[in-house]
Amino acid sequence: MYQQIVDQVTAKVMAGDWAAGQPLPSIRELAAASRVSVITVRRAYEDLERAGVIATRQGKGSVVAERADLPTVLMHEELQRQLAALLAIAARLGLPRSDLHFLLDQAADPTTPDTAGPAGPSAPQGNTP
Repeated sequence: MYQQIVDQVTAKVMAGDWAAGQPLPSIRELAAASRVSVITVRRAYEDLERAGVIATRQGKGSVVAERADLPTVLMHEELQRQLAALLAIAARLGLPRSDLHFLLDQAADPTTPDTAGPAGPSAPQGNTP
């Protein structure tokens, strides 16, 4: 459950919904609203603070970290995680790098013809399910 809190706060900051310096709900408030223990929220806030997403000020609570580039940094980190997952799947499929490049190009420009694409049983062919 704490990971869901981390993910939700990170997503709000990444999307720009929560600006730098914006106060977060107190640990007790968020625990009550989420129906989880205070310990769970505290752990999430500690992880967020270690990651540089939030800052905690003694007696004032937690706020979004004062970094103008924070949403961009978080998006780059998310992109790196997604790329790592993509590469892991491609490796499991035995997909050559050239085929992966083609698939990325095709995803970026769907007008790329399928005929020049990867060959073989592991490669997607046309619009077949």
